[in-house]
Amino acid sequence: MSWQQLSFAQKQRLAYIDFKLLFIGHVTRSEVVNYFGQGLSSASRDITLYKELRPQNMEYDSREKRYYQTPEFTPLVEHDAKKTLAKLANHISDGLDAIGDIDFPVEAPSQLNIPNIFIVARLIQATVNKKAISITYTSLSSGSGAREVVPHNIVDNGLRWHVRAFDRKSSSFRDFVITRISKVSLINAKVNQGEDKLHDYQWMRMMPLRLVPHPENIKHPTAIELDYSMNDGMLELNVRAAMAGYLLRRWNVDCTANASLRGAEYQLWLKNRQTLYGAENLTIAPGYEPDNEN
Repeated sequence: MSWQQLSFAQKQRLAYIDFKLLFIGHVTRSEVVNYFGQGLSSASRDITLYKELRPQNMEYDSREKRYYQTPEFTPLVEHDAKKTLAKLANHISDGLDAIGDIDFPVEAPSQLNIPNIFIVARLIQATVNKKAISITYTSLSSGSGAREVVPHNIVDNGLRWHVRAFDRKSSSFRDFVITRISKVSLINAKVNQGEDKLHDYQWMRMMPLRLVPHPENIKHPTAIELDYSMNDGMLELNVRAAMAGYLLRRWNVDCTANASLRGAEYQLWLKNRQTLYGAENLTIAPGYEPDNEN
């Protein structure tokens, strides 16, 4: 039986299996049963059908009672990188982005860089299964090289996607731009103490940001208050310290002490800039000068 001969319901179930194998690395019959509310025998038939269409994609582990992705895996369904990343970011991880013919009248600004979907899949596998990985990474300062990292989250910073991970080379938590990763291999060894997300203090630390209409650049602050649904002329956010710099740059928030940046692009001012003390990655925050902090 070919893909074209399948019913829409069958395509949904096979796409789910394909998605689990690609992004998680494994799938079980019970997961198919629970997700679609069907019987065990029906789930078994779906897995058998998937194996007929992609016999090289998975192998069964009788001890774990689950099917694992093989090194020869090739997706049954085309998972569009932009759509899949958007779904993952919004917890809509159903793997059905290639199913259906509805053309939604929704547009978004074009992205200049789109990560390789197979690199993304391996990163998610490592994150979900709490595994270290070996990557080939090209940085602006040192060029290409091999690194061992322990990823814990994939982040859209508004301009590009990066993975937050413990870097064994520098013994610190860092952001790695996904498009600069050219190879990912899972390391079948336990993650060391101190390499997990709970020890990433910049990630775990939440910072309160108080944003107000820029007092010098905005003549009619009510417009900005409406833009950001402000209460009493202020937008209060709690963000991770590791993400604060990205947010402040993306929205061109003036981070100077006296709202001294001029230009139409600076519509917001950070009223409580002292909250940034101790945060990393603030060189990209507009106007922020740590030397001025007491």
